[in-house]
Amino acid sequence: MTNPIRVAVSGAAGQIAYSMLFRIASGDVFGKDRPVQLQLLEIPPAMGALEGVVMELNDCAFPLLSDIIISDNPEVAFDGISWAWLVGSRPRGPGMERSDLIQANGPIFVGQGQALNKAANDVQVMVVGNPCNTNCLIAMNNSDVPKERFSAMMRLDQNRSQSLLAEKSGSAVSDVTNMVIWGNHSNNQYPDFENALIGGKPAPEVIPDQNWLQNEFISSIQNRGAAIIKARGASSAASAANAALEHVVSMESVTPANDWHSAAIHSDGQYGVDPGLIFGYPVRSDGKGGNTVVEGLEMSDFAKKMFDKVHDELRQERDVVKDLL
Repeated sequence: MTNPIRVAVSGAAGQIAYSMLFRIASGDVFGKDRPVQLQLLEIPPAMGALEGVVMELNDCAFPLLSDIIISDNPEVAFDGISWAWLVGSRPRGPGMERSDLIQANGPIFVGQGQALNKAANDVQVMVVGNPCNTNCLIAMNNSDVPKERFSAMMRLDQNRSQSLLAEKSGSAVSDVTNMVIWGNHSNNQYPDFENALIGGKPAPEVIPDQNWLQNEFISSIQNRGAAIIKARGASSAASAANAALEHVVSMESVTPANDWHSAAIHSDGQYGVDPGLIFGYPVRSDGKGGNTVVEGLEMSDFAKKMFDKVHDELRQERDVVKDLL
């Protein structure tokens, strides 16, 4: 049997991780012939709950689950790993502004970035915990891991966009391709309907209602997380977990030449984005850890306005944490 891939998950007793871990252990991500060793990180008060999660994992008797390590020390949890899924972060409390949340999470991701130096040479890092783009920026700038190995999750927004476009057009979700979420996982993100395809045709041709696309569609995607909280009394968990798994599967696979997936990665200046930002782009992966931004996509004046707005937001977030970078 091949050597197990060692995977770290932070916030491992939380609701998102709870929806992820059993699918990782069952082989849904790395294949039905690749053993997995889970290395689970939590804060001290949650270690008891994490022990319960481990009991359930053991009770599933997954043939591919070779071992489970739990710790409240990131240097232990990240030792020798090939994937780090940074799911845990401090949630926004009553009266907290987004800038307060960014500052509260900063020290957590400084420490986790430093601990990633214990990882294997091939480690890939994906940040889910919000604000994920800037948390990823902090971890990246406090680690010796190459910058191109860091990413933040935009896949949930991509999935939401594909689902809504499919519903509006009466199409199957699988018919909606080439969906990119530009910029930030925030309510200023830009879900780009102009470059999306439905059944191989430009989305605005299939859905000619420009007013709906520019207003209701974009607003619905930008505010979907808040709508779910209002409806179920808790934030997205299963859908976020599913998106995290799909993000990794896409990174581990060769992207079809006629499509892309959305991920926030280190900017080298593509599309005029400030170099060094973690920015949501259309990405193609080679299945070997390499990711390439799809360049040359056209934008209308409307799209450029949306793009510039989210670009400025990420600049402002960077400025909030500049002393941590």
